[in-house]
Amino acid sequence: MHGPANYNAAFAIGIGLNLAFVGAETVFGFLVNSLALLADAVHNLSDVAGLALAWGAAWLAQRIPTARRTYGFRRASILAAVANATLLMIAVGGILVESLQRLRAPEPVPGATVMWVAALGIVINGATALMFMRGREHDLNIRGAFLHLAGDAAVSLGVVIAALIAQRTGWRWLDPATGIAISLVILYSAWGLGRDSFNLAFDATPEGIDPAAVRAYLAGLPGVIDVHDLHIWAMSTTETALTAHLVMPEAPGGDDFLSQAAGDLARRFGIDHATLQIERGEDCVSPYH
Repeated sequence: MHGPANYNAAFAIGIGLNLAFVGAETVFGFLVNSLALLADAVHNLSDVAGLALAWGAAWLAQRIPTARRTYGFRRASILAAVANATLLMIAVGGILVESLQRLRAPEPVPGATVMWVAALGIVINGATALMFMRGREHDLNIRGAFLHLAGDAAVSLGVVIAALIAQRTGWRWLDPATGIAISLVILYSAWGLGRDSFNLAFDATPEGIDPAAVRAYLAGLPGVIDVHDLHIWAMSTTETALTAHLVMPEAPGGDDFLSQAAGDLARRFGIDHATLQIERGEDCVSPYH
């Protein structure tokens, strides 16, 4: 796995641009009575909070471990991802209810204003997403930030198209319908982020690592007749740890054996914090497999 990179500049720029855009969307959303703009504003505000949480967690994760906190604050990045997903789900609930109510009694919305504000969102969110593109494959926090911002750019494009159609056809229901569609998109992305982050919070094996393949590799090492107490969990959104007991009645084991196994686990599976315990007796099998 890759260690956490420094995204301080990206976080600062992203938060600043999105806060300004949230203000613009909120003002114009109320002025022209557009639920599509207000829905997007709430979504962007939750992304600002998510970026702030991820930034704070990234800073905490880099703090030096202490005698009492031997892993430091690495897990803060996982907790930030959980909070980010929860925040998204709460924020979208209110917008979804309001959009459904407005769909029953649609009101006129100035399409030109909606289009220009949403077009600005495409530029801001698209540019900000590009700053997080590089780290999205190795960090759940960064992936969450990238997906949300890229999704926002796509949603803003949808708002522009809906406003253009509504302006030409006079379909008042299209604005609240767009608000509902935005809400469903948010729920979908929030569900994926929530699922992955909750799994990591409860020490599930991270996505992309096959525990059966890891067990098979360890069991195939020279002299190993059994593997038990195998645990693979995320220390943070960028680092994975493993502990396992290897039953080796005859093989000498030793530092070279352990160093080679740890290196292979890092290269093949991205597990960079491996702790292996060698046991000599054939009856040293734990009930916790």
